[in-house]
Amino acid sequence: MGYLLKDRIDDLDSFLDALRRVGSGGAVIDPVVVSRLLDRRRSSDPLAVLTTREREVLALMAEGRSNAAIAGMLTVREKTAESHVANLFSKLGLLPEASQNRRVLAVLTHLRSLGAS
Repeated sequence: MGYLLKDRIDDLDSFLDALRRVGSGGAVIDPVVVSRLLDRRRSSDPLAVLTTREREVLALMAEGRSNAAIAGMLTVREKTAESHVANLFSKLGLLPEASQNRRVLAVLTHLRSLGAS
């Protein structure tokens, strides 16, 4: 399988290399196409704004862990875990409201993100 943009085939050496790879059972996808697909994926992923640590905290929240349990599992202080939770709420646009549970909404966002990947 191969997909190249037509403006890429004017480089004969690259084009012939791509033909060889496809002919031998490989795959060739134009790097511009791959880049655009990855950019679109990143921009549509609501969790893209979170740090790696905030994603870890959110995953533990999705397992039903309390802030104290998250702190113990990540070997940080409970206040640090609370800060990560507050930061991820803020980054996900989950403002405090009496009619909504931010923790549940954050976990739902996490689960939807897993289904999209």
